[in-house]
Amino acid sequence: MNTDITASAKPEYPVIDRNPPFTKTVGNFNTLDYLRFTTITGISVTVGYLSGIKPGIRGPSMVTGGLIGVMGGFMYAYQNSAGRLMGFFPNDGEVARYKK
Repeated sequence: MNTDITASAKPEYPVIDRNPPFTKTVGNFNTLDYLRFTTITGISVTVGYLSGIKPGIRGPSMVTGGLIGVMGGFMYAYQNSAGRLMGFFPNDGEVARYKK
């Protein structure tokens, strides 16, 4: 089974790295990626706290919601960063940075 996304879709923007490694993708996070990451985490912590039915369960519920938010926010930021490096999302900033 071919799992290479480039086999089914062609990049619309300049390709900087067709298969970016983890460190390059995380290093490519921009301000909007960090903003989305923290927003998703913050909302998840709040929802976790509010979903605690009893006062004694609110703390563990908030921590669980926060962990889910951290993972979801990181994955969303990672997907956007990798998409820009692979040319699937607008990447003017990356093209300017990596042309040097």
